[in-house]
Amino acid sequence: MRAGRALEAAPAPSLVAAGAVSVQFGAALATHLFDRVGPTGAVTLRVVFAAVVLGAVVRPSPGLVRGLGARRADLAVLVSFGVVLGGMNLLFYEAIARIPLGVAVTVEFVGPLAVTLGGSRRRLDLVWAVLAGAGVFLLAGDGLVGGRPLDPVGVGMALGAGGCWAGYILLSAQTGRRFAGSSGLALSMVVAAVCLLPVGLATAGIDLVAPGVLGIGLVVAVLSSVLPYSFELAALRRLTPRAFGVLASLDPAFAALAGFVVLGQDLSGAELVALALVAAANAGSSALDARGRRPDRVPDAGGGEGWGSGAEGTERSVPIARRRSECAKRERA
Repeated sequence: MRAGRALEAAPAPSLVAAGAVSVQFGAALATHLFDRVGPTGAVTLRVVFAAVVLGAVVRPSPGLVRGLGARRADLAVLVSFGVVLGGMNLLFYEAIARIPLGVAVTVEFVGPLAVTLGGSRRRLDLVWAVLAGAGVFLLAGDGLVGGRPLDPVGVGMALGAGGCWAGYILLSAQTGRRFAGSSGLALSMVVAAVCLLPVGLATAGIDLVAPGVLGIGLVVAVLSSVLPYSFELAALRRLTPRAFGVLASLDPAFAALAGFVVLGQDLSGAELVALALVAAANAGSSALDARGRRPDRVPDAGGGEGWGSGAEGTERSVPIARRRSECAKRERA
């Protein structure tokens, strides 16, 4: 409970930044497992451990679990969030097994950028779209003009992870509004673990339970899942997805730093320029929408208009205290 109160009291921008640092350094550490259990085995350990740790810490109430059958809309959001979590993690790990971490996150960033640009009618957003496209083209074309060639499968995996990242932003916000505290996140992580465990066992087998592998897997789970997802879930209660996109624009830079410090991966000049273009496009396209948002109010769970629907969308809001009270009543039912 104290941890939950601390998260609610912390500034939302600080939570997003801390989550970005944690998840990227956790991903860099996870690559040390690839030789033993492969990227699929590594992501399975990460998600399974994250589900166990979150379940033990959050301890969703039995009434919440029993009542999900009658709350089909909430259950659908929960399961969708879990599937997206599993897919995003799996595709991203398969990507960083083939291309540098900083490059993978830069390509993956098309997902949050799509959320930012989706439904917008501002002409200026065309500029941001062109900047982002130039960045991705620069990454893809660098190898064609004498630079470092990138594995096309790795790039495709990163793009797929980006699509899941877009879904993660929207579904995380929905989950945070429908479930009190981190209970929705904990249950969604269980769904992700159930989806990934059979795949991980099929590919890595008994190596998944080797002592050294288990130890690193636990640390990766805390750094890459438990901490950043808890931080972001708390932040998204007070931010629109677009405002979140501004803050998340630092992710490629943190990924490049983690790749350099932990893995010794340096980026070429063209890759650094591409990283800057994509991050600038996301920050610029989000900045206008983020202005004037009231941090002490969140969208009503029954609505949805205006949540990532463009500058002209209408947004119905209720105070956080009232929303928390409603979630708590439903979980006790």
